[in-house]
Amino acid sequence: MVQARRSNTVSDCPLTAALTAVGGKWKLIIIYWLAEGPKHFAGLRHEMSAVSQKVLTQQLRELIDDGLVQRRETGQVPAPVIYSLTDYGRSVLPIAETVRTWGRGHIERFGG
Repeated sequence: MVQARRSNTVSDCPLTAALTAVGGKWKLIIIYWLAEGPKHFAGLRHEMSAVSQKVLTQQLRELIDDGLVQRRETGQVPAPVIYSLTDYGRSVLPIAETVRTWGRGHIERFGG
């Protein structure tokens, strides 16, 4: 099943396409935590306590729309929902690790 993609604000620009899919403050962090394994929404909130419930929900929806994360219902409402990376989402892990490594060096450079 092919997912409908959100619009790319710059036609045919690969950087814009990538940043639309994984850019922003929270998406790579969500991908990082889901790389450890599937998590309930509450588990993600625990790992990412600085993000609001509304923003986490929005970011997860966008990651799902872009085919990077899958959402699995475990039963009837209010049963927990489990989020996990898709195979396509796992393709982002080398990028996330590179950004994390660069960020560590950036912190060290400025004495943080």
